[in-house]
Amino acid sequence: MTYDSQTNREWWAQRWVDVLESFGWIRRLERARNYAREGNVLEIQFHASKVQALVQGTAPEPYRVSLSLDPFDEEQWQYVIESLSERAIFSAKLLAGEMPQNIEEVFTANGLSLFPLTKFDIHSKCSCPDPANPCKHIGAVYYLLGDRFSEDPFVLFQLRGRTKDQIIAALRQTRSSQTDETPDLPEAPAPLKLNLKNFWQYDEQLEPSLVVITPPPSSETVLDLLGAIPIKPEAGSAASSPATSQASHLVLEHLKSIYAQVSQQAVMTAMTTGNQD
Repeated sequence: MTYDSQTNREWWAQRWVDVLESFGWIRRLERARNYAREGNVLEIQFHASKVQALVQGTAPEPYRVSLSLDPFDEEQWQYVIESLSERAIFSAKLLAGEMPQNIEEVFTANGLSLFPLTKFDIHSKCSCPDPANPCKHIGAVYYLLGDRFSEDPFVLFQLRGRTKDQIIAALRQTRSSQTDETPDLPEAPAPLKLNLKNFWQYDEQLEPSLVVITPPPSSETVLDLLGAIPIKPEAGSAASSPATSQASHLVLEHLKSIYAQVSQQAVMTAMTTGNQD
């Protein structure tokens, strides 16, 4: 296994790397990166919320590395699932196998942190004689985990105590129960008789002070909610290749510029129409 040091990895994988490098392990992690790039991590396995790995060092036999985060308990996960189910975009992205951009807000709102806050939140051991923690073998596993997160964001949740199947099943069950518990609506009143020919007609002059034309309060569009646009890779290219990621980025930026132009033109048209009236 080799570490992919490309800079266009998924945001949650890059966040994992940034968190680790913020703990002040610069020299140790630099050696660990080289180990990861050279393929010294021979195997990574997940046993419930724990990681077990084999890393080849200078000794003939590979060293055994174990790593874990503090898992959330049942009550904490229940709060997280309920919060996720209340935001349709989060549920939709997770059910599609993607990590929502602002998902950390859900954990923070419940007094939790998806990523480690300090170096003491990561529990790791290595069978090598180096007393330092992380040693280069543990550090190499850290970096390889970042690549695993890019391939499957649910691995990060697994380190906190829930598998992909458990999260998806809990989300579906919660959203289903919320639908079932929706109170019955009162009986609708008898429909009004409308004159469709005059429905949109209004002959009175509007009070000018009541009509205010302003730009949108935020530059955020549906593109920001949906995230990266999937681009079909060229033949022989991987879906996460730099070329494919670059193409997705260019398309997204182009669409954002169109949104901005349309929004600006709409305001200008409205103001011009208002002046003519």
